[in-house]
Amino acid sequence: MNAPARYELFVLDEGERPVEVTEDTKIPNAATVKIVKQDHTLGNMLRAQLLSMPQVLFAGYKVPHPLHPYFLLKIQTDGTVTPEAILEQACNKLIGTLSSLDQKFKREFSFKEVESSGTTGLGGTTTGGFASGEDPYGVGSGVGGAAWGSGKDYLDF
Repeated sequence: MNAPARYELFVLDEGERPVEVTEDTKIPNAATVKIVKQDHTLGNMLRAQLLSMPQVLFAGYKVPHPLHPYFLLKIQTDGTVTPEAILEQACNKLIGTLSSLDQKFKREFSFKEVESSGTTGLGGTTTGGFASGEDPYGVGSGVGGAAWGSGKDYLDF
C-alpha cells in the first residue's frame, strides 16, 4: 500500500533535522518553518499560540500531503522580533500551558480518587447503590442533586 510504516511517522532518520527554517525573500519579516515527523496536532497548537502574540502579523500551517509526515508553518512578524525568536517564545509558552494543564488534570483526578474512596456521595448522601461506589452522573442521589446547587464544577481548581 501507499502508507509508510508506522515508525516512519515519528522516528527521525539518521542525520534528519527536526526543524528547518527558510527565510522568505518576497515577504518582509517572514519565514517558512518545516517541522518533520509531526502532524496537525502540533501545527494547530503552534499556529494558535503564535496568533495570540501581538508581534505576529500572520501565522498559518499546512500539511502538503497526508502521507508525508511534516508540516510547513508560515510566520510573519511586525519586525520587532525575528520569526525564529517568536517561534521559540511561542514554543516555550505552549510548553508552560501544557505543563499547567497536566498538573491541573492530575490534581483533579487525585481529588476524584479521594471522593470515590469514601462511602458517601456529594452532600453526605449515599451513592445510590452503585456497585463501584461511584455516581455515574456526578449528582449525588437522584437528579438535580447537590452537585448542581453547590456552585462548584469540574473546572473549579
